[in-house]
Amino acid sequence: MDYTYHYISPLGGITLSSDGEALTGLWFDRQKYFAQTLDKENMASELLIFTQTVKWLDIYFSGNAPGFTPPINLRTTDFRKAVCEIMLTIPYGQTMTYGEIADVIAKQKNLTKMSAQAVGGAVGHNPISIIIPCHRVIGANGGMTGYAGGIDKKIKLLKLEMAEKKKK
Repeated sequence: MDYTYHYISPLGGITLSSDGEALTGLWFDRQKYFAQTLDKENMASELLIFTQTVKWLDIYFSGNAPGFTPPINLRTTDFRKAVCEIMLTIPYGQTMTYGEIADVIAKQKNLTKMSAQAVGGAVGHNPISIIIPCHRVIGANGGMTGYAGGIDKKIKLLKLEMAEKKKK
């Protein structure tokens, strides 16, 4: 069984989910792929993981880097996990392109090339938004390409972090 908690952020409602020990989901309400990894059987609850995540979100939305990551449990494919692990390395206030992530994956898999579009699909299906910072992934020209929570939220999150958009 999964557990849920609802958080009200400056950008709107956010639903958190947990397996009871780790965070398994964090979605803006009504975003694309909302609650895709959430068990059909779930109940609202107050858990330690939600307390930790709310602390993280409160620090983040105050304009500061939280300095810790709540325990997470990614329920997704190995490829999407690999992309999420790379996104977790993008520092607060910085960005990375889909192509740069594709290059890292290619090196990890000992391939000559990896599709930036495949990476884009994995980024778009990130089940733990904000904490796994998919909003920090931008297009090769520095453009604000897709964000499951909405481009308006992506721009506001990057502005909150005062991120410098990479230009090539």
